[in-house]
Amino acid sequence: MTITKTEIYKYTIPMVPFTIATGTMANAQNLLVRIHTSEGIIGVGECSAFPMIVGETQATCYEMAKDFATQWKHKDAADITARMEELDLLTAGNFTAKSAFDLALYDIAAKAAQLPLYQYLGGQKKTIESDLTIGIGTPEEMAATAVTFVEKNVKIIKVKLGKKPEEDIERIRQIRKAIGNDTRLRIDANQGWSYEGAVKALTALGEFDIQFCEQPMRRWNDERLPELCRISPIPIMADESVFTHYDAERIIRNKACASINIKFAKSGGIHEAIKINDVAEKNQIPCMMGGMLESRVALTAKVHFAMAKNNVKFYDLDTCLLGHLADPVTGGVTYQGMQLLLPDAIGIGADVDPAYLQKLEQVVI
Repeated sequence: MTITKTEIYKYTIPMVPFTIATGTMANAQNLLVRIHTSEGIIGVGECSAFPMIVGETQATCYEMAKDFATQWKHKDAADITARMEELDLLTAGNFTAKSAFDLALYDIAAKAAQLPLYQYLGGQKKTIESDLTIGIGTPEEMAATAVTFVEKNVKIIKVKLGKKPEEDIERIRQIRKAIGNDTRLRIDANQGWSYEGAVKALTALGEFDIQFCEQPMRRWNDERLPELCRISPIPIMADESVFTHYDAERIIRNKACASINIKFAKSGGIHEAIKINDVAEKNQIPCMMGGMLESRVALTAKVHFAMAKNNVKFYDLDTCLLGHLADPVTGGVTYQGMQLLLPDAIGIGADVDPAYLQKLEQVVI
């Protein structure tokens, strides 16, 4: 089953500006690929560039995608390992761009097997309930948002922090005061604190019943994570510190996290995400399925993966609810409250409305 051509789209989605510690995004800078094969099967893949975290933009992903598509033309779509190894030899990093191509290959493989992707990956359906995220604002604004979430029966709230520790402590204090103690809180500093700031924030926040804290410091401070883990009353989840399974092995070996956030845009897709999860599971380290600002195409792939891997115990799958002003996806998962409902279509089971695609910058290789 050979690859005959690849459609590449600058898949921009307008959104309400969303702020984290490292900056603000006003549009989802996504890329969509549709890989055609000699058997008539089309694989669909999407990635979401988040330059402040991964260092890729929609423009860089688009240019790299042209090279990837050229490299793969007339190659075997069924040999996922060989195809992904080719991309790793072609360029170091660029995991976000690679992830769109990886997802398309897994879509093709599951469609060829006439199976939904989660079954192709060896899984079965289970309940997936996501948190819902509050972007950074004033303590008063964030507390008011948290109240609206609780009124909508959101059971788990993720709070973006990573500014001045004193301000972040006040943000959580006001949120917890406003919503009480029945709603689970998670926090994510997105590398925003120094080591000293992380110690100050985490020790002070210990009284507010926080489930875990994602990525308190820049990844170049990873050597200080073991010490921080010993001091912090809040368990620490590694996010930007883990791109590949080699990172996972290093972080776990150094006792530098309690859990790991897997994102396709960091790992390069499903192929590497499986390896990260395997390393974590072997070491009794649970994982979370997270993401950037993907539409319901990549979101659906993430739900398939989460259903296939029992070590994925936490779900941060609210990307489509973070201010997207358009939903051009056909098929795919839907939300029932914060639960994600997956249809039984074969493959990933999601695509984008052709009318929406026609308006986008595109190329066919």
